[in-house]
Amino acid sequence: MKIIGPGVRCCDVDDVGRSIIADAGYGPNFGHSLGHSLGLFIHESPALRLTDQTILQPGMVITVEPGIYIPGWGGVRIEDLLVITEDGYRNLTTSTKDLQIINVREEVH
Repeated sequence: MKIIGPGVRCCDVDDVGRSIIADAGYGPNFGHSLGHSLGLFIHESPALRLTDQTILQPGMVITVEPGIYIPGWGGVRIEDLLVITEDGYRNLTTSTKDLQIINVREEVH
């Protein structure tokens, strides 16, 4: 998210996120774009994808949601909701990204 701000192309944001995931060895497990805009609809253009040359502008609202999905195991997607500001962004997501372990009891019938 360090690259995100006004004047940055959507495709460049996607490229950075995609590179981080690929460098960690999970490139083939990231099969979607990095994010999208929010407005009147949940999924709007522009999108944080390799083919979108749109330049981020103050006032735009975007999601950043990298996800890794491993066949036969499962996956995870962590989503942040950002408002582009004059000098960067404001993250509207306040939940922690720390690992949360939740013990689940199996119910016996």
